[in-house]
Amino acid sequence: MADFALLHRPALAIAKSGSFGAPSTGKRITLTALPEGHVLHVLAARGGGDLTGLIPRIGDGSAHAVRPYGPGQWFVIGDASLSAAEIFGKTPVLDGKASISDQGQGRVRIGISGAAVEAVLAKGTAVDLALSNFPVGHSAMTLVGHISALISRTGAENFELLVLRGFAESLWDELIQMGLEFGVDAKTAR
Repeated sequence: MADFALLHRPALAIAKSGSFGAPSTGKRITLTALPEGHVLHVLAARGGGDLTGLIPRIGDGSAHAVRPYGPGQWFVIGDASLSAAEIFGKTPVLDGKASISDQGQGRVRIGISGAAVEAVLAKGTAVDLALSNFPVGHSAMTLVGHISALISRTGAENFELLVLRGFAESLWDELIQMGLEFGVDAKTAR
């Protein structure tokens, strides 16, 4: 077996005129490549019962860390990377009622915010993202254009999109196109 070091390359690594994670700021829309910390997929066991009190206990305590994904499924999100031992250490909290699958290397988070954020996202999804129908803390699995993503509202004018790593750059470019009329500058994005 050969010894080699794995090289992690962020999915949205190099800005066209800046550094990784530097936000793209337009007049009313900001795109941000969020930290590729941890993404834990929690799957309820058959007959596991109500897990609403257990799932937040495996998170880092940050607001909106738990994102409903589907019946008996959640994503637990955080900015810090977790080792396999740290993830394994969280399993006793679930008391056999659910299992954890690390999705951190396979999914990327993109932040989008601003006064016109609902109008921008409405160009790509059929989900009604009005604050009255989609309040802070809500999530929905949907298509954004042709790309499957989990949309989560994290503030009145803030959303996060969780997307498979291989589609992150395409989604980023699509969000730029959707936001051009609202002041997103494609030359300074990414």
